[in-house]
Amino acid sequence: MYYYSVTQWLFFFYFYCFAGWCFESAYVSLKEKRLVNRGFMRGPFLPLYGSGAIMMLVVSIPFKDSLILVYLAGCVGATALEYVTGVTMEALFKVRYWDYSNQPFNFQGQICLGSTLAWGFLTILMTEVIHKPVEELVLSIPAAVLSVLVVILTMYISADFALSFKAALDLRDVLVKMEETRQELLRIQKRLDVIIAVANEDLSSRKEELAEEWKNSRIGELAKNWKNYSLEERLQRLHAEVTERAAEYSENAGREIQELLGQYRKNVAEHSRLKSLKDFFQRDLIRSNPTMRSRRFDEVLEELKKTVNDRRGES
Repeated sequence: MYYYSVTQWLFFFYFYCFAGWCFESAYVSLKEKRLVNRGFMRGPFLPLYGSGAIMMLVVSIPFKDSLILVYLAGCVGATALEYVTGVTMEALFKVRYWDYSNQPFNFQGQICLGSTLAWGFLTILMTEVIHKPVEELVLSIPAAVLSVLVVILTMYISADFALSFKAALDLRDVLVKMEETRQELLRIQKRLDVIIAVANEDLSSRKEELAEEWKNSRIGELAKNWKNYSLEERLQRLHAEVTERAAEYSENAGREIQELLGQYRKNVAEHSRLKSLKDFFQRDLIRSNPTMRSRRFDEVLEELKKTVNDRRGES
């Protein structure tokens, strides 16, 4: 049975947060072939591991005499903790900091059978091997010294968590705004496709004497080489053609293309500004979680990852 004071429980939590960070950072660094400060927080602490360790100790209390029951309790308790934490973080930040979607027998990408089975073995390892020397160490520390250490760690970790939480919320807002600008650019693209299609139809249906002239016009060139131009080039070329040959087009065509061109430039500028990601904590959050995914904002998240990686390569 575990009979600890609140101070001792807190110290165990911080200790396993740190141990989890060491394990996770070493694993990901080897996998990525570069140093990675893994996790949600900036400091060397991973709250999920600390929470998981405390949960393992707590759920194993009623089953100390049966390793099988300890294993099953660890499977259920840790999986439930992982699922609730993952769902909550995705709901808050619109990003998954881990994703089991590619693993067999996964549920919503938040948990999977493999991790559940591993949690059970880790619970046995925790209760039977790891925690015993850690317990001896903590119990050997004088109560006054332990209290001071816990107060200092609590202040530091609370400040770190607050900064990291704000950075994650700000990153969420960046993702939302980038997706809005991306959708607006797609809307402009679709509207431009309609304009060029209508313009082609109108011009091709004119009198036969205009047929050759249409083929040689800029709108004809634009239609033939439509895919070779960027969106802004299409807008500029189409606007120039409509302006020069205003009598042959609807009176609103030039105005609408001019408006589309203005909207396009505005959205591109805003998208570029957001993508630059000048905030250090937001960039560090992406670097620390190279496997993060987002169901709603995956395209713009990949843009941000590329920007952060390119900037790291330049430095």
